[in-house]
Amino acid sequence: MDHHYDPQQTNDYMQPEEDWDRDLLLDPAWEKQQRKTFTAWCNSHLRKAGTQIENIEEDFRDGLKLMLLLEVISGERLAKPERGKMRVHKISNVNKALDFIASKGVKLVSIGAEGKETMMCRDEVVEILRASSRAALIWCSAKEETDMGPAHFALFCLSHSWKDGLGFCALIHRHRPELIDYGKLRKDDPLTNLNTAFDVAEKYLDIPKMLDAEDIVGTARPDEKAIMTYVSSFYHAFSGAQKAETAANRICKVLAVNQENEQLMEDYEKLASDLLEWIRRTIPWLENRAPENTMQAMQQKLEDFRDYRRLHKPPKVQEKCQLEINFNTLQTKLRLSNRPAFMPSEGKMVSDINNAWGGLEQAEKGYEEWLLNEIRRLERLDHLAEKFRQKASIHESWTDGKEAMLQQKDYETATLSEIKALLKKHEAFESDLAAHQDRVEQIAAIAQELNELDYYDSPSVNARCQKICDQWDNLGALTQKRREALERTEKLLETIDQLYLEYAKRAAPFNNWMEGAMEDLQDTFIVHTIEEIQGLTTAHEQFKATLPDADKERQAILGIHNEVSKIVQTYHVNMAGTNPYTTITPQEINGKWEHVRQLVPRRDQALMEEHARQQQNERLRKQFGAQANVIGPWIQTKMEVQLFSFSFSFLSHEYSNNTAPLSFSCFSLSVPGMPWQLSFLGCVKKTGMMDCEDFRACLISMGYNMGEAEFARIMSIVDPNRMGVVTFQAFIDFMSRETADTDTADQVMASFKILAGDKNYITVDELRRELPPDQAEYCIARMAPYNGRDAVPGALDYMSFSTALYGESDL
Repeated sequence: MDHHYDPQQTNDYMQPEEDWDRDLLLDPAWEKQQRKTFTAWCNSHLRKAGTQIENIEEDFRDGLKLMLLLEVISGERLAKPERGKMRVHKISNVNKALDFIASKGVKLVSIGAEGKETMMCRDEVVEILRASSRAALIWCSAKEETDMGPAHFALFCLSHSWKDGLGFCALIHRHRPELIDYGKLRKDDPLTNLNTAFDVAEKYLDIPKMLDAEDIVGTARPDEKAIMTYVSSFYHAFSGAQKAETAANRICKVLAVNQENEQLMEDYEKLASDLLEWIRRTIPWLENRAPENTMQAMQQKLEDFRDYRRLHKPPKVQEKCQLEINFNTLQTKLRLSNRPAFMPSEGKMVSDINNAWGGLEQAEKGYEEWLLNEIRRLERLDHLAEKFRQKASIHESWTDGKEAMLQQKDYETATLSEIKALLKKHEAFESDLAAHQDRVEQIAAIAQELNELDYYDSPSVNARCQKICDQWDNLGALTQKRREALERTEKLLETIDQLYLEYAKRAAPFNNWMEGAMEDLQDTFIVHTIEEIQGLTTAHEQFKATLPDADKERQAILGIHNEVSKIVQTYHVNMAGTNPYTTITPQEINGKWEHVRQLVPRRDQALMEEHARQQQNERLRKQFGAQANVIGPWIQTKMEVQLFSFSFSFLSHEYSNNTAPLSFSCFSLSVPGMPWQLSFLGCVKKTGMMDCEDFRACLISMGYNMGEAEFARIMSIVDPNRMGVVTFQAFIDFMSRETADTDTADQVMASFKILAGDKNYITVDELRRELPPDQAEYCIARMAPYNGRDAVPGALDYMSFSTALYGESDL
């Protein structure tokens, strides 16, 4: 490369820019452009503090927002501002801002707080922008010379070279190539280039639009101060990306070393697990002293043992040697990379493997001699084993189907007579069961003898014997359970049968009484005197007096039926049919009773109407007698026949129009009821789990000095959801964090904090944007969720992850 970046050369290009002509402030066009640019630049920073300015001259006059702008730019706190409205307060605030600018090495020339406020605000902003723009111009020049070559270097040294827009587009393309396709841009289309750069910067880089493309293209020489102000915004936007890139490189390096070490650890763990698993499988085979049932099978065991020594063991010897080499190599790499020593999983240390290997060789001793001795011992046990099998087969044949028979629910739908028959059948089975007790004892005795003689197939014999004994115990339990169920069902059916009989005995006469009452209440009656209707009324009142007792009898009868229903529902009795002693149902009794109650008022009305007619007839008779007694004997003699005829006709007419036949009868019945009582049983099931006190005792046993504050802190870690239960995994995580080495993890945590934008957590999108895909997914898979108060959905805890990188492996 023929050209190199020279900071002095850049400074020479910028030298004329430091001799700003203050008279330009009086140019209205220049002032308008400066005001627009500076206002946009200031707002790009002030909006981070939740505010903005509209008029740079007025809004900075009291110095409050000027001080806030300096705090946002520098990230430091200025002196406490004055909140008063007087000019002295405003001057004090501006002086604080000027003092802060001067403390940062910015030279302030002819600027004082007591001057004109407009000039004061402009000068302050000019000095700020001058320092910021100088750094931005040097930065972008270095960037473009490095990325685009010396041919483009001059473009970014003079402000008028930004006029075609390629400089802005090149800066964006350098840091975010996916936003602008630089190869498609044309130098002869500056408006498109400038608008593209300004729109992309505003939409994707959060850089407000400070200039209009038409203002830049339409002037022979764009304003250098405005251009540098705009460029400084790009500098601030992209400077953070460079820090993130450095942080990502550091993390990648750390993760690469950690991944390589983890792979070696996994390889060691797998090889150790495979070797230990082979040893665990082989030792039981060598220690297995269970003989086969034939001579040929025992000879095969001897041949298998010789194949083991000749074919299977030698490769495992080589694996054991390789495992030790790998372990030493891994420990060396960890020591050189400043990692803690590798501690294999429990039971997988080299010493553990050596111990297991020693056990393997110990198991080989005497195995061949045992095989030869066992072959000679087989014949002595065959006879006893055959005897066991015969007796067991006979017993199993007898018990076949017995459990299913005892578990039948046939009694649930049986009648009382069928239940009694089932009980007789069950008693016969109990006698048969007792007779087989001796055979079961013989089977158990033979099995015990085979165990004492070390029979080769003792596990099968024991399993079969145990199955027979368990089945025998189960048969006994099922037999007792069925007897209890049959007796309970018999008792319930007997109770129901007694209630059915009682219901029938009381329902029949009550039903007959209701039918007779209905007949009497609907019967017609014929009376001729008041005395006769009064007699019927008295009899009807006597009948009505018996109705309360009759209703009690009805309720008692219905109560008997309800008692049956309650028993059926409580004990889930399946009734085979209806009441065998009667066909009268509770519905029929209620229906007839309701009819009787409806007929009683009708009878009352008929009797009252008839009584009124009889009284009217009696008055007519008395009236006729009184008038007849006044007429003289002559008239009485002459008219006797006619008067008698008339009276008879009149009375006959009255009787025929005003009488209604009635008849009445009554019946009284009273039968005492029968009480019945039932009871219920229940159970409570309890379960246990580990609680806080158990966990406290565990910590104390490990040496923790457990005060209340310390225990509360630990519980907030292992039980964040306050469930009152500490899981095993939560305990392991806690102990891992307590013993982790964090001395060398600080830099990794600081790097993650840069990627996370100074947050206490990092998101999946940030990891995938800043790290290579494989390492980003590695972090995502291993980072725990972040549960702090400032957590957002999907937040990950990079602090615990960074600590875990330098702790012991937890494969």
